[in-house]
Amino acid sequence: MPFRSPFPDIYIPKVDILTYLFPPHTQPSETPIWIDAKNPKLSLSPAQGLRWVKRLGYGLQRLGVMKGDVVMIYTPNHVFVPVAYLGIVGAGYAFSGANPIYTLPGKSLHIFYASFCGELTFVEMVHQIKNTEAKVMLVHPTMLKTAVAAAQQAGLPKSRIFQFSDEETQVVDGVPDWRQMIGSESEGEQYSWPKLSPKDSTTTVATINYSSGTTGLPKGVCVSHHNLIANIEQTIFMRDQQMPYTSQNRPQERWIGFLPLYHAYGQLYVNLMAVKLNVPVYILKQFVYSDFLQTIQDYKITHLHIAPPILVMLSKRPETKDYNLGSLNYVLCGAAPLSKELQNDVSRRFDVQINQGWGMTEVTCGALHVPGGVNDDSGSVGQLDPNTECMLLDDDGKEVRTGDPGEIYIRGPQVCLRYWRNEEATKDSISDEGWLKTGDVAICDDKGYFWIVDRKKVTISHNTAVN
Repeated sequence: MPFRSPFPDIYIPKVDILTYLFPPHTQPSETPIWIDAKNPKLSLSPAQGLRWVKRLGYGLQRLGVMKGDVVMIYTPNHVFVPVAYLGIVGAGYAFSGANPIYTLPGKSLHIFYASFCGELTFVEMVHQIKNTEAKVMLVHPTMLKTAVAAAQQAGLPKSRIFQFSDEETQVVDGVPDWRQMIGSESEGEQYSWPKLSPKDSTTTVATINYSSGTTGLPKGVCVSHHNLIANIEQTIFMRDQQMPYTSQNRPQERWIGFLPLYHAYGQLYVNLMAVKLNVPVYILKQFVYSDFLQTIQDYKITHLHIAPPILVMLSKRPETKDYNLGSLNYVLCGAAPLSKELQNDVSRRFDVQINQGWGMTEVTCGALHVPGGVNDDSGSVGQLDPNTECMLLDDDGKEVRTGDPGEIYIRGPQVCLRYWRNEEATKDSISDEGWLKTGDVAICDDKGYFWIVDRKKVTISHNTAVN
């Protein structure tokens, strides 16, 4: 019998993402939530963000972008990235982010992004533009040369490329600023995004995040509006489990946005959950360890969402002791295996709760979490999110006994629709009954806690993200 979440099923709305985040007859907050960590005067509130979102939706529609078309971004983090994400997805298009470390041949790679995502190449960026048949690209000015070269190889006209930054820029090499493409303030006020029916919510592609396999070029993972909403609701539920508060009196949190926002992990927290929970996020444009520590100290960051390399730095880097990190009270770690020894070392050293979770791009972001109120020191990646099922299968496709290792097969409302234009990969990874073959090997105890113990040698998709 499959493992089921020990938690009761929760209600997951079947609407479009903007209607979910900005319900009718409600007023979005005017308090800033997306804040530049270096220059906090540069910020956006949900209300301000929504106005920009509607202007972007209007502009893309005026350009002739059609429902279901793909719009790409190619940029480091900044406060307008959530605007681009929500504007593209909310207007009925599919968002796809290019990895900011894609560079022209001979350029160096950013160390943190490379460690998080692997070394990626210019060829893969050309592939992503071609594979998505992107109709528009929003490109940071510092990356314009690479974008134009890739677009030329992929057949995307330069007239469909726009500079995309948090500051207005002059025309460069014939490429204008994105503010020249979007609607005016009055046009944005008049714009109404397309509302999705329950059926359309579950079938309309919202994001195409690229997941690298062991061989070949990355594959686009198609995630629906309903997938996004499901994973938000599941993640909030798990974070609040066994906490000494209710959702109505949750203490004010402060987050730091350093995870790459082209990636599922960063998207879930910074672009989506920050709006839903009204949490301020201090965004770092690039990861520099001293800046990361300074941001935690200066803004009294309470929660971190990280990958294991950050815990290694916190444990080993000598400069850590020069900063006051006493505001931290909760850390969630995913995206790669984490030893319980490292987890517990950092937890004790900084007197902070560190819990793990598990997921991948193909489950929108996550499917297993240690409940928020459980201070686990066993190295577990947690229990199944609500509405989620799991099977652990041996090499013969038979379910294993409790405590024995088996490959994770997962089913739930967060499991992606399919791979973009890759029927073979879809068929190999997702069964007709909705079971996703993950490639990760786990054991489960009689309380429903899971531990990742291995990785299958031959896989379809690479475990890339967890929330």
